Amino acid sequence: MEPAEATTSQPPALVVDAANVVGSRPDGWWTDRKGATLTLRNHLAVLAREGLAWPDAGPNGPRVSPHIVLVAEGQARGLDSADGVEVVDAAGRGDDEIVDTVRRLLAEAPARPVVVATADRELRSRVQALGAAVMSARAVRHPAE
Repeated sequence: MEPAEATTSQPPALVVDAANVVGSRPDGWWTDRKGATLTLRNHLAVLAREGLAWPDAGPNGPRVSPHIVLVAEGQARGLDSADGVEVVDAAGRGDDEIVDTVRRLLAEAPARPVVVATADRELRSRVQALGAAVMSARAVRHPAE
């Protein structure tokens, strides 16, 4: 499935697999998972405010300010939400929480595009089966410091 265009009155939703995005760069995140996820959350808050390139918008397409949901698991749980970023703590497996979050978002606004940022192949298949699109973890990863 191709990513849906952001053409509804609802802002599109972006669900971010925190563990996958944080783990996509070997920058020492394993020594402080919560701190690395906090850095990602803060970067996502900037993207929520300033917008990001949306899938299928093309290289010169408009930047979109989506409703962002960051799903944290394990030692990364316990962060507060920030402006533009809803933080959801997974009670169990992060992938299961992401699937549940996609279901919730689609039930709340069926016409709203929902995109999941992850490189996890199994998770990509699961959310695509629900009607969500996917984008690369790199597309939302915070820049190297």
